[in-house]
Amino acid sequence: MFLARQSAAAAVTALLLIAGAFFVFLFSVVDSQAQGPLGSCEDAAELAVLPSPIAPWKGAPLRVLFAAEKPLEGELSLIAPDGRVAARSRERLGGPPYFWFAEVASPAVGTWQAKLARDHAPAECSTITREIAVRGDKPAPPRATEGSVWPVRNTWNRATENLYSAWIEKLFDAPLDAAPSWKALHEVLRDGSRNFLFNHLGLGEDQMGLVIRPDCADLPYFLRAYFAFKMGLPFGYAKCTRGSGGEPPKCHEWWNIQVEEPRPSPPEQRIASGAPFEMLRPPGANPASGPAVTPPAPAAKPSGPPPRPPGLAAGFGHYLRFTVADGVHSGSGRTAGSDDNTDYYPVPLNQETLRPGTVYADPYGHLLVLVRRVAQSEGAAGVFLAVDGQPDGTVARKRYWRGNFLFAQDPALGGPGFKRFRPIVRERNGVLRRLTNDEIAKHPQYGDYSLDQSRLGIEDFYDRMDDVMSPAPLDPLRAMTEAITALEEQVKVRVTSVENGRKWQSSGRGAADMPDGASIFETTGAWEDFATPSRDLRLLIAMDVVRGFPDRVARRPERYAMPKDKSVADVKAQLESVLASELSARKFSYTRSDGSAWTLAVKDVIDRAAELEMAYNLNDCVELRWGAPAKSDEASTCKRYAPGAQRAKMTQYRTWFHERRRPPRA
Repeated sequence: MFLARQSAAAAVTALLLIAGAFFVFLFSVVDSQAQGPLGSCEDAAELAVLPSPIAPWKGAPLRVLFAAEKPLEGELSLIAPDGRVAARSRERLGGPPYFWFAEVASPAVGTWQAKLARDHAPAECSTITREIAVRGDKPAPPRATEGSVWPVRNTWNRATENLYSAWIEKLFDAPLDAAPSWKALHEVLRDGSRNFLFNHLGLGEDQMGLVIRPDCADLPYFLRAYFAFKMGLPFGYAKCTRGSGGEPPKCHEWWNIQVEEPRPSPPEQRIASGAPFEMLRPPGANPASGPAVTPPAPAAKPSGPPPRPPGLAAGFGHYLRFTVADGVHSGSGRTAGSDDNTDYYPVPLNQETLRPGTVYADPYGHLLVLVRRVAQSEGAAGVFLAVDGQPDGTVARKRYWRGNFLFAQDPALGGPGFKRFRPIVRERNGVLRRLTNDEIAKHPQYGDYSLDQSRLGIEDFYDRMDDVMSPAPLDPLRAMTEAITALEEQVKVRVTSVENGRKWQSSGRGAADMPDGASIFETTGAWEDFATPSRDLRLLIAMDVVRGFPDRVARRPERYAMPKDKSVADVKAQLESVLASELSARKFSYTRSDGSAWTLAVKDVIDRAAELEMAYNLNDCVELRWGAPAKSDEASTCKRYAPGAQRAKMTQYRTWFHERRRPPRA
């Protein structure tokens, strides 16, 4: 393991090897010893400290994050050069990794101290101290280098992975009962209160107006690339098939920031959502067709992506827009678990491995990123939270549950389940490569490659996840209520998706084309952005899960804290009664075609399951997309219907939705 050392005044990296574990202190930290020898303090192993920005100075907020592998208790303090405590925090987040965060808006010039005062620790290592030099003048920012999209100065290891997890969790943090959603990823990255690495490089890189709208497949790569760019870490991606003919996706090429993929001319692939990453576009230019051409000259044909603009930040933006977004898709996540030539590798299902940043590969073509684990507490089940991207650019946080995280075992679908990014290492000659599955399994900083998920049936997978989230038996009523809440969140997310389609309809662009066959689930353009076949199939499955919850409790009563004075049949009957009342009580509203609001209960959506099997076409009015009964008051404002040929195809494809299965790819 190695780390490039910056100048002592601006950015110094300290690397300590203590008690067989790595302590990594990244960027701008002057080496200093903790109070007392740390060799006897094994519970503090693998502690990482990261100040930001890369070269602290008085004109930028000073942010400090401590990340630990084990659940230490204590208080983080930032102490000014005059000895005053400028900021402190006892709030420990995460788990694992566990981390503390503190910030000073206007740091004074001089040597600061970041101190973690540990509770219940041996006296010789009760306080861990790191010094941080804050300059008076703005330092020169890093520059682009020849032969790499950005310079590589660090390596992926347990410390940088822990910092990545902590950054992900803080980026999407919100109260547990909230369901935050953003119109695009750049809304999150531009928020300095969320983004620990905001303007980390001192380039004003997060204030350049970058527009970042990843879909579900892009989102994990965009997050990983963003963190790698800021931290000077290796990054790459594989070119994979989507899988067909009964075979899972396979990857035949791997490209990285030092060996870039040659770009075809004209481009062979278009970004699904139109313009997920627009940046520094010349005035008057059309992002779809290029600069306007004055008639009567014929329109110029696209000649491939424009040259990469100069500058480190601008080059990064170009790389995301024209390289990464065009290079990856959902098949990249569904590769077989035993395949070494992939970007992701499968991990065992336990609390230690399912960390923020872990990716979930849905067998039917959706990817989600874990952002937080909430431990089980007395009376409350454990929870995993994740974010995903949608074709319209929306990024939303949602709970792990069977309705959002589909699982199936079919070789033709590939390897589903939880996976992590494969570590990329730099050889002595500077060449980048990915670790193999065997190397990961034996690596002291990782060691978490596992094929356990590939051996699980569907029910076994969900049972295992229940055990991971909540090791202690759950109150059956509370567990069901949380499932209903998850369904309600999913329904409300659909409100946004359907509303986006209504707005597209109102733009007067005419009827959108409908693909044929299985392509309705994977295409480009308006259909991909605003039709909802994949989302509706998931919603139908989610409704089945909630309706079947009482039966699930009866099937596995040992998993629940069953009342001693009630039989399994009694508990099931009580659950069925509460289920009916809860579904009726939970309300939401959608906007009808005329702009008026109409309120439904979640029960209405479940009762309309049959209608929702044909409610995904964006060319239909929103009333029809919510299953409004014909000739009802609710449907009276409907004025738009999909063309007859499209309705005929939907009738033909209805079996897929009725049987809750996605068809195989051609």
